[in-house]
Amino acid sequence: MNIYQHVENVVRELDSKLLLATLAAAKGHQVIVSDIESIEKGIKRGALPPGIFHTKSLTPSAEKIARHQTMIDNGTMITSIDEEGGLIMNTYDRHASIRYSEQTIEQASAIFGWGPQDVEFLKQFYSKHSAKMHKTGSPRADLWKSVFSDYWRIPKGVPKKPFLLVVSNMSYANYDKPFHDIITSNRKSGYFHRDPKLFLDNFHVAAEDYRKTAAFIEAVKHLSQNNNGYDIVFRPHQNENIESWKVYLEGIPNVHVIREGSITAWVNNAFAVMHNSCTTALEATVSQKPLVTYIPFEQEYGYELPNGLGYRVMSKEELLNKVNDLFDDIKIGDQKNLDKPIPEQLSKKIFIDKSELAAEKIIKVWESLARDNNIFSKSSNLILFKCLLKVMKFNGVIGRVLKRLSTSKFSAEKRNFKFPSLDRHDICERVNRLKSVLRIDEKIECKLLSERTILIKRCR
Repeated sequence: MNIYQHVENVVRELDSKLLLATLAAAKGHQVIVSDIESIEKGIKRGALPPGIFHTKSLTPSAEKIARHQTMIDNGTMITSIDEEGGLIMNTYDRHASIRYSEQTIEQASAIFGWGPQDVEFLKQFYSKHSAKMHKTGSPRADLWKSVFSDYWRIPKGVPKKPFLLVVSNMSYANYDKPFHDIITSNRKSGYFHRDPKLFLDNFHVAAEDYRKTAAFIEAVKHLSQNNNGYDIVFRPHQNENIESWKVYLEGIPNVHVIREGSITAWVNNAFAVMHNSCTTALEATVSQKPLVTYIPFEQEYGYELPNGLGYRVMSKEELLNKVNDLFDDIKIGDQKNLDKPIPEQLSKKIFIDKSELAAEKIIKVWESLARDNNIFSKSSNLILFKCLLKVMKFNGVIGRVLKRLSTSKFSAEKRNFKFPSLDRHDICERVNRLKSVLRIDEKIECKLLSERTILIKRCR
């Protein structure tokens, strides 16, 4: 079976897509992991035969609907798990209405849910398509399990001292692009049409995010000046401008602003995690990592679930005392924070099956979809596909040069912060670690077809 996995944000999604790919390849399937443009053009030009196209959302934009329809017309099936997940939202109704539609669900052959809440809500909201909804859990949450602790390595840039991980979720105030791009993107995706209240909410959330930004800067300063001997790693959200945070926190000793690698590796290596309204709070709780929720003022747009987890503190002094206590506990080897059951409100959001991985459940659904479809096993024309990828890269370079020539200022080329170039050795190392954790004996071939396209399959 041919499987095409769409990755939008490497830091967030790549490891879970590699988990799916490794398990699928061990069962004899061929998997392409890549950006949307490469997969779309490969299928459209006939280099990639029909198969399963697994995407990160079913947001009903005109562009996405047209893209999916072209794939369906070529014989490909669409499946999806929403990488946003609505995990930190207080209710699921807004997420269900703006991230899905009758049309995009009609186009999909299977939709995978993070847990009981999103699956049951989607089944009720889109009852005509309830048979397509599957409570599998997410492969991202698979990787939070202790069984995968050997998969994660010490991340690059980790301080020599023990560190507190501070995660930011203030994208509306510190977005990597101008704020009006958020408005443009939401309008283009039809969010305001489906939820008119969202337009003004964007401005109110941005205002609250600016207050949180200022409060976190002051909190980091206070922790840096008064802690018991640890460092602070500050990790901006994937959509935030990391250079902004480097400016805000400049000159504060023992503070490292880093966004390299998966957040999971940083959670695993930190002695504690500090957040406000962040999905990482859910991950830290599942991973049994001490969590501090800092709420410096009454928030109108905070998220109840993540902000109800861990130790809640309201002032800089409370924050300092709690983090210092947690650090002292680690130094003396106190294990009192381990082996806590997952809170009930969290288990409704995230399905954790101890006997089977979410990734294994998803592959079973893919295999059931492809069971009576022989064309899903047709061979790819990899020579043609690699030629297409080279042409795309060349056209991209020419386009960027022309764009720079047409502007009055020759500014430095901006790096794709969501999908930087991949490294073959790094990808193969990750696949080998997954094989080791999963005890897979089959030989698996891992090739980098371009700087953003990976081929993973079982060796013949």
